[in-house]
Amino acid sequence: MFSFCLSVVRERSKVSRRTMGSEVFLRATFFSLACVLMLFHGAPAAASDEFKEVTFGSVLKLMHERTKYRLHSHDVPYGSGSGQQSVTAFGGVEDSNSYWIVKAPKDSTAQQGETIPNGATIRLQHMRTRKWLHSHLHPSPISGNAEVSGFGGDDESDTGDHWVLEIEGKGKLWMRDQKVRLRHVDTGLYLHSHDKKYQRIAAGQQEVCGVTKRTADNIWIAAEGVYLPATIKIATS
Repeated sequence: MFSFCLSVVRERSKVSRRTMGSEVFLRATFFSLACVLMLFHGAPAAASDEFKEVTFGSVLKLMHERTKYRLHSHDVPYGSGSGQQSVTAFGGVEDSNSYWIVKAPKDSTAQQGETIPNGATIRLQHMRTRKWLHSHLHPSPISGNAEVSGFGGDDESDTGDHWVLEIEGKGKLWMRDQKVRLRHVDTGLYLHSHDKKYQRIAAGQQEVCGVTKRTADNIWIAAEGVYLPATIKIATS
């Protein structure tokens, strides 16, 4: 867990003072170091209630609302389909392989600490392996829906990593504990999980795939994580 926390600090340090401004930079750095101390001494991984918004640069776990499993990945390839890194849903709460960094597309001007409005396009980067949450039309191993995989790396990303945030209800900004869906830009399919579980590559873990229909099984909630404070709030109409 401590090595994970240090990687969070390194991720934060990539933002320059020119980009954020000295005061914001120091605030973000202080927040990251505080999280290291908090997690290292055994405190819960959830962020303070002060940080209600999900912001670019935050590191979080996405919980499948119906089953309570967390979106998960690990350095294990699919044995079929694309052969890319497998993505599953994991029942445990403590596993650090369920952490994802919320990032904007490569050509976006969005900054760390910026709030994320309904309809925004985001990318999710797996904290441990640096792969992007990705999808395409390869069939998923269990249900035969669209495969969801881990693809690329820090400098390798394409539109197959782009997801549109759809907030349930009347919410205008992505908030913690709020129901959301993620719609894949290239295929138009929704990030989905269900009770169907793997027997081999990730025994006991749920399949994650892309599906056409909006159902209760493609609702997700931002759960445990290290949330950057909202330094830039995007106006919503």
